[in-house]
Amino acid sequence: MSNIVTRMGDGSMLEMSEKELREDIEAGIEEAVDKGGVPPLNQDEIEYLVELFKRKERIVGVEMGNEVILTYDAATLKIKRHSLFEDRVNSLAIYERLLGADTTELCHVDYSYKMLKPIVSYEAGTLEQALSVTHAPMFYGAMPNLGLYTQPDGPFPNPMELLPQGKIKEGRAAYDEMVASAVEDIVFIAESMWEAGADGINLDTVGASGDPDFKASLLAVEKLTAKYPDMAIEMGMAGEFVLGMHGEMYHEGQRLAGLYPTEQLKLAEKAGVAVFGPVVNTNNTESTPWNLARTIALIKPCSEAATIPVHANMGMGVGAVPVTDYPPVDIVSRVSKAMVELCRLDGL
Repeated sequence: MSNIVTRMGDGSMLEMSEKELREDIEAGIEEAVDKGGVPPLNQDEIEYLVELFKRKERIVGVEMGNEVILTYDAATLKIKRHSLFEDRVNSLAIYERLLGADTTELCHVDYSYKMLKPIVSYEAGTLEQALSVTHAPMFYGAMPNLGLYTQPDGPFPNPMELLPQGKIKEGRAAYDEMVASAVEDIVFIAESMWEAGADGINLDTVGASGDPDFKASLLAVEKLTAKYPDMAIEMGMAGEFVLGMHGEMYHEGQRLAGLYPTEQLKLAEKAGVAVFGPVVNTNNTESTPWNLARTIALIKPCSEAATIPVHANMGMGVGAVPVTDYPPVDIVSRVSKAMVELCRLDGL
């Protein structure tokens, strides 16, 4: 009888039998092993997931004392999703005082480093205001977003137009130029906000434009930490593996295209990243048990290999959280609990 209530990756309700639940969990693990080259979960971990989804409570959580730190990306923008049109300083106060945030993040609606250069002095002033009315550590965050560097809006030829024409060399050369420009922008903004008093810098959605995006972020982190050894930089990834948009881009002798979380982590650590945010994308045509088992199998080796805190990305469309603007709390609480307890995460 189908009596275990869970959800699909798109958030829709789903009923499963225990046999179907086990099959989905095992299939999710098999997918991770096949694609990511990771070891499978052991039988105790499988039983943990089965029992987790069999629980009747709507909301579950870790045992008292096992809570983890939460960091946020684009925090000041998300208040507006709920039609609360507060300014950014008040939004951060809401996060801290009403929502109990462990950390906060100031950001601009143009959530990309390139777009911030003309307004950096205004952003620094807003940061100072926010710091004066809050106590929690405050990051300043944005995306590398190499897509903004292409013509007609940016200065460089668009590789996505060159590659179909067979202009592989020209496309890669454009990516090389974009990387250099992005590094300059990231460093300029991060230095400005650090000197204005930010407690940390967040590079968010790294790799969204593939291996050049990841390369620019690694180079920027190296430059920043060489000059500011105490700068806390969080790097949150865009996907579970790095897309090979350039295809032949290397860092520290490692080809960037195709790297999964554990290999991403190692390069981020070496560059000087203080907090690493690995990602596993949610498949909305599969069940949450399938997605969660796959996510844990991919993230667990990353967490075990880490010498820095690992804050897995857990939000709409990543970390087994359903692809919906308002993720259901029954699933968010289950996947968060399992990720913390099975992957031994430092935060979410």
